Amino acid sequence: MTVPAQILPNLVNNSYEPLLLRHPGNPILTSKDWPYSINSVFNPGATLLADGSTLLLCRVEDRRGLSHLCAARSQNGVDGWLIDREPTLIPNPAQYPEEIWGIEDPRVTFVPELQQYAVTYTSYSRGGPGVSLALTKDFRSFERYGVIMSPDDKDSALLPRRIDGYWALIHRPATNLGAHMWISYSPDLRHWGRHRLMLEARRGAWWDANKIGLSPPPIETSRGWLVLYHGVRHTPSGCLYRLGLALFDLENPAKCLLRGDSWIFGPEAEYECHGDVDDVVFPCGYTMDRDGDTLNIYYGAADSSIALARASVNSLLRWLDANGSSERRQRADL
Repeated sequence: MTVPAQILPNLVNNSYEPLLLRHPGNPILTSKDWPYSINSVFNPGATLLADGSTLLLCRVEDRRGLSHLCAARSQNGVDGWLIDREPTLIPNPAQYPEEIWGIEDPRVTFVPELQQYAVTYTSYSRGGPGVSLALTKDFRSFERYGVIMSPDDKDSALLPRRIDGYWALIHRPATNLGAHMWISYSPDLRHWGRHRLMLEARRGAWWDANKIGLSPPPIETSRGWLVLYHGVRHTPSGCLYRLGLALFDLENPAKCLLRGDSWIFGPEAEYECHGDVDDVVFPCGYTMDRDGDTLNIYYGAADSSIALARASVNSLLRWLDANGSSERRQRADL
């Protein structure tokens, strides 16, 4: 019997190098840390502030089941968190009816040209989840742009600079044919077009079959945009969320250069395997240390708490070189 080449490596090597290292103090934030009554906290966007401190813009679910966003700040990004005494950004269905069932899963991008932070988030309307955008300078006041991608769409982030004169947004529309990653362009952050399929969910038994989506905002490296994305595997006991890696061209982000064949991080710890939604690791944000290599990846664990893992950009790129497939090979796998 001839074993296909894409399967053989998994048969002869059952070990793997951990690329994301969990912080020993995980989870670093739970509902018990909150200054007001909530059900759970998870899926935070993240950024470094001008003073070097870390800000997490956390998804907070109240006891009705609706979500809002709340900021937590820390000097070292690990502990000593100062949490806003009340919600930082709350749904405003009177002016933005698309937020009637809450706002969720923010991604934060600092945009040097605007000298502002762009926050994309999921606004949960009667018609389903859509992508909304807000700009802020201080995470105290926000300029809402409203819905920029209509339902069913989510898992979005703005690139920090224009591409060929246009803003670029990664997002994840879902249809009966699957849920894939797309990229769209805008001259003004309000009007979007030139929609391009960016990365397809695989089919069949793959770990990222049928449904994928962006995790943290893309990481700009000298070799391309490094993207951590989540894949969802449907099992008899429910959905299993894990992370994979891909690399995209710097000036044509719709072009995938390399895509990892296997997942690199999945639920293993008790706080990731058991919670409101079992078996979920879901990052929405990261910060970069001064060395330009160390990533602090903040993720939701089992939709119940916030945890931290650290990784090296160079190690992630080396892993992709050794374990990634070119676009041509990917098409054959799909």
